[in-house]
Amino acid sequence: MDTMLVPPWLEPLLNTSFFSICRTHGDAARSECNMFCLDCNGDAFCFYCRSSRHKDHQVIQIRRSSYHDVVRVSEIQKVLDISGVQTYVINSARVLFLNERPQPKSGKGVSHICEICGRSLLDTFRFCSLGCKLVGIKRNGDTSFVLGAKNEEALMEREGIERRLVSSREEEELRGGAQQDIYPSTPPPPPSNARRRKGIPHRAPFGS
Repeated sequence: MDTMLVPPWLEPLLNTSFFSICRTHGDAARSECNMFCLDCNGDAFCFYCRSSRHKDHQVIQIRRSSYHDVVRVSEIQKVLDISGVQTYVINSARVLFLNERPQPKSGKGVSHICEICGRSLLDTFRFCSLGCKLVGIKRNGDTSFVLGAKNEEALMEREGIERRLVSSREEEELRGGAQQDIYPSTPPPPPSNARRRKGIPHRAPFGS
């Protein structure tokens, strides 16, 4: 497989069995093997194995929905181009499925289906899972899993714009505060009905 289109850890991830009990930490509370290391490409491991063996590695956590393996979009999109794959909101988190799920043939009136397995989709995506996108890449080669430089540049540009907006807003607030200190507000004019001060009185000249 061309590593320019698919990272070397993806197929091992899709073929890994998750949620077995860890042989080393089986008596612990968080002993389910639901972690996968992108650097090691080995078997699934538990929370405690991550702390001891994969501390400084890239690790993603796999979750379950209706007995199927899912991964949070917020985690996987940092290391994989997931464009074209249908996402779902489960337990207030946006996720996508690792592999194809069995389903009866789509009925009439279904407007969006997976290009590989024919599963009905909610939106205008091409694939129902990472596994189906992988098959699509092998067949056609018209898409990729590798994050391109353009995507990274767009992300950095977006972050730079946000930082500039924040600093500009703070600068305006500081400038506004300085102006208030240097130029105090003009006092209001006196009421129109205020009595005017009389001039200096002059004595009438003595008659001769």
